[in-house]
Amino acid sequence: MKRDIYEKLVTWKSSSRRKPLLLQGARQTGKTFILKEFGQKEYQGVVYCNFEEDPGLDRLFQRDLNPERILAELSIYMNVEIHPGSDLVIFDEIQASNGALNSLKYFAEQRPDVHMAAAGSLLGVKLSSPGSFPVGKVNFLHLYPMTFLEFLDAMGESRYRKMIETIDRLVPINDAFHSTLIDLLKRYYFVGGMPESVKHFAETGNGRETREIQEEIIKSYVLDFAKHAPSTDIPKLTQLWDSIPKHLGRENKKFVFSAVRKGARARAYENALTWLEDAGLIHRANAVETCKHPLKHYVDVSCFKIYALDVGLLGALAGSPVELLAQGGRLFNEYEGAFVENYVAQQLVSYFQQDLYYWRSKGGKAELDFLCEFVDRICPLEVKAGINPRSKSLKSYDLQFQPARLMRTNLLNFKMDGKICNLPLYAVSLLPRFVSEAG
Repeated sequence: MKRDIYEKLVTWKSSSRRKPLLLQGARQTGKTFILKEFGQKEYQGVVYCNFEEDPGLDRLFQRDLNPERILAELSIYMNVEIHPGSDLVIFDEIQASNGALNSLKYFAEQRPDVHMAAAGSLLGVKLSSPGSFPVGKVNFLHLYPMTFLEFLDAMGESRYRKMIETIDRLVPINDAFHSTLIDLLKRYYFVGGMPESVKHFAETGNGRETREIQEEIIKSYVLDFAKHAPSTDIPKLTQLWDSIPKHLGRENKKFVFSAVRKGARARAYENALTWLEDAGLIHRANAVETCKHPLKHYVDVSCFKIYALDVGLLGALAGSPVELLAQGGRLFNEYEGAFVENYVAQQLVSYFQQDLYYWRSKGGKAELDFLCEFVDRICPLEVKAGINPRSKSLKSYDLQFQPARLMRTNLLNFKMDGKICNLPLYAVSLLPRFVSEAG
């Protein structure tokens, strides 16, 4: 269960400024499940409409978008009486109906008493017909794959989540707890955060069957390319998607179009890359050479890295052996630490909902894995796959910008090393807490 999303849904229900809700995210991240769960627990009834499974629903929105008529005809079509305020109306796969998507605007204006939540894939909603998007008339929530802390809950290890969330000092935790968390992190690298994969692994512990689920999810994404993309772009989407492990497996993880296909140029592939971003399947980290707010104004658009939405899917995409699950050290270092860096990118996006950046010195002699923006300060973060505390790039960044605190995450326990704050990889969620302490 995505506890934070559920809490936001409860807040949305009670808000006096509530509008129809649009829950977005990549396919199979659990949007349908959490909306149904929320409806069953918080409302007297749920009216569930899936526009992909039942194309006939779309016809109810073709005549006009009058909420009164739609509610009356929807009640007849679904053979259920709709009670405003006490029932939750769910429009699932709403990207399959431009009329339904646009109707949210009119429900917001004319029938705010109807509690309406919609779910849709990022790509489909962004590609909806002109005029169909209800700008300013919906509340948004974004659902990402499960974080490591949510994985702990699913694995029956909530006590470790609670322990991590209460840590407020940079002193080592008990070695036994630290070792257990490293072992759980190893499992998360393999399983990832896709709800179906997590659920199956938590129930069975079967790595091979979990990998089969991941492969099925990847196949469904590739089939989605054919649904949404122009036929000329489908091969490019597949080539870009398949190239992610290759890029992250290099020592220099900068994205290079010629590594996708010999002779490939950015101009030919940029649209396809944007499609993958819009689908929520990849995260782009842009390079900057300075340390000023806001970082987006200092981006070098020609220099970036690409990460998969989920570290478990990255392993399946790379074809990493299932046997790595039993080989902790090798898993952490596989593909030049690709899993570790992708893991951190995934956690940063999910925990903090911010764009990704990394620092690259002029001339490219030094490179720091991530820069994070927290309120009034920029946090430099170095990521290491193992227990090596050497931080050459972090020191280069320190010499140039002299921040109050430097952040490093690896497999070491909590500790302060001069002005370097060392967070274990399993505690990346605590980043803002210790950055704010720097004064």
